[in-house]
Parts: sequence; C-alpha cells; structure tokens
Amino acid sequence: MPRVTNSPASRKRRKKVLKYAKGYFGNKSKLFRYAKEAVQHAWQYAYAARKKKKSDWRGLWITRLNIACRNAGISYSRFIEGLKAANIQLDRRVLSDIAIRDEVAFNGLVQQAQAALKAKVTTAKKA
Repeated sequence: MPRVTNSPASRKRRKKVLKYAKGYFGNKSKLFRYAKEAVQHAWQYAYAARKKKKSDWRGLWITRLNIACRNAGISYSRFIEGLKAANIQLDRRVLSDIAIRDEVAFNGLVQQAQAALKAKVTTAKKA
C-alpha cells in the first residue's frame, strides 16, 4: 500500500508561499525551500516596521513642534512642561497639526504654557 502524501493540500500550501514570494530575486521566487524562508523573514520585517512606524510619526510630530516652538520663542521641552503645568492635555499629533495649520491658536497655546511656567516658578519661590 503506497504512503499517503496529502499532495493536493501540500501543493496548495507551496503555491501559496510561492505566490507571496513573487518578485523576489533568484531562487527565492522559484524554489519553495528558499521562498518559504524569504517570506517568513519578510513577514517579520513587516511586523517590526508596523511598530516602528508609530515611533517615526511621533518623531516627525516632535520635530515639527520643535521648529514651531523655536519660531514662537520657546524651547520644545519648556513648551511641553508649560502645557503640563497648565493642564492642557493635547497629544503631539494634535499639537503638530495646530502648529502647521493655525499659527494664531498655536501662539495662544505658547502663551498659556509660558504663563503656567511663570506661575509654577512663583509658587516654588513661595514654598
């Protein structure tokens, strides 16, 4: 009695991997053994890149905010400290958007942050 190979399912599985590997260079797009490894690595890189993308966006928002803060006459770190002291809870994405699209509103936020920093200093001196 011949052994059972489950060839229809095996062929389908291999064809699926080769389909994912379409466009890869050389054997990685032609031979199952190499294609499987290349596809698995590609999926690992894609997973990590989806996580890294969030960090990249946050860095972009911080860079934009830093430029806008410097133009308004305050450093980024002092601006964030002032917002926290003023109890303004806007995330960096929203702040970046405001800085780009509405300079008047952003300058208002800067003034609020500076006022909160002054109030913070005076309460610290009294204590």
